[in-house]
Amino acid sequence: MQGLQGLRQAAPAAALAPVAPRTCRSAAGTSSSRQQQRRQQRQQQRGARLAVLAVAAPEALVAKKRPAFPFTRLAGQEDMKLALLLNVVDASIGGVLIMGDRGTGKSVAVRSLVDLLPMIDVVQDDPFNSSPTDPKLMGPDALARYAKGEKLPATQMRTPLVELPLGATEDRICGTIDIEKALTEGIKAYEPGLLARANRGILYVDEVNLLDDGLVDVVLDSAAGGTNTVEREGISIVHPAKFIMIGSGNPAEGELRPQLLDRFGLSVNVETLMDVAQRTQMVMDRIAYEKSAEGFAEQVAPDQEALRQKLQAARDLLPRVQVPKELKLKISELCSFLDIDGVRGDIVTNKAVKAFCAYEGRTQATKEDLERIAPLVLNHRMRKDPLDPIDGGTKVRIALRRLLNPDLVRREEEARRKAAEEAKTAAAEGGDRGGMKAGAWGGLPGRR
Repeated sequence: MQGLQGLRQAAPAAALAPVAPRTCRSAAGTSSSRQQQRRQQRQQQRGARLAVLAVAAPEALVAKKRPAFPFTRLAGQEDMKLALLLNVVDASIGGVLIMGDRGTGKSVAVRSLVDLLPMIDVVQDDPFNSSPTDPKLMGPDALARYAKGEKLPATQMRTPLVELPLGATEDRICGTIDIEKALTEGIKAYEPGLLARANRGILYVDEVNLLDDGLVDVVLDSAAGGTNTVEREGISIVHPAKFIMIGSGNPAEGELRPQLLDRFGLSVNVETLMDVAQRTQMVMDRIAYEKSAEGFAEQVAPDQEALRQKLQAARDLLPRVQVPKELKLKISELCSFLDIDGVRGDIVTNKAVKAFCAYEGRTQATKEDLERIAPLVLNHRMRKDPLDPIDGGTKVRIALRRLLNPDLVRREEEARRKAAEEAKTAAAEGGDRGGMKAGAWGGLPGRR
């Protein structure tokens, strides 16, 4: 109460002073006029108090966003981190699918990725994060104003990260049109959804394998096409929806359909860290982060900034990276050898190899780059046999050895064949053991 009285005393006297009643010229309207004046007086006093309270609110009460766990301090999980970084270098790769046990850092890695992304220029107060200069990245309103020659007011914002909850509906994801307002006022009253908010950013779907297949298909269609179309009762709205699609889940809770798996550019399988040194370091870093998130983030700021600069250099270098024709032929030969359906695997492999080469600071891709990247691109696109104990990534590596090093594979097969023949010969010559057949029981020890 004392604080409220102090705020009231700090308010300007003119703002809280009562409004003097005007003289009524007719006796019949005196009562209604006075009531109206009293109502206006109460509204002005109420508005003045709210304004004073809003201005005098202490800065200490303003909530500050807690920094995310630093990406550079994630222990292990090299494939997961590399797949995320490659999508930052080249967003056209098509996103990442991360599958693994609970507690392996999937969500932490995705949320920490945002701090590595650059600031983007957007149109002020635009719900689609429209670019102020590129018409391909503008929403309907900004595009109409840009077509009229209007200079769009620009500001900067962090690259958005939008998380899609499991209970989201299609209207919440895609947006909806107010049909009543459209019919009565003749305007397209569109309420943007999560796809509009994720434009030019990241859309993260945790437990993607538990989401309805129809909703996943809608999101992946928008991610692949770069636009979102909403149609209701003959009214159509189209807006840009260019984002990096990242999904995660626990394979023990269910698998995605092959048609949906193929839509993700890269796929990684993460496991619990078993290395004692890595587990210990991860636990110590997490405890330090929970004790003081700001202090821990400040401590690793140089490493974070170095990685940001490396990613920016890779994005600048990407247009100059070349993939030799021989390597492109090997990529197509590999996909054909593994019976990969469609050509999306070939296309994404070429893009991922270029992104990895740029990330390493080179302009010429090599077969070593293909060996590092191919398992991330093709392991989820292979036809799965539930009785086969070998996972897709191992099969891709075996196929790569056969295609990229045929002479080495031939020598290894000859060596194995020769060793088998020598073992067979040795068994035939020395396995008799006094006239007994090889493999026959020779009795108890010391009986011969």
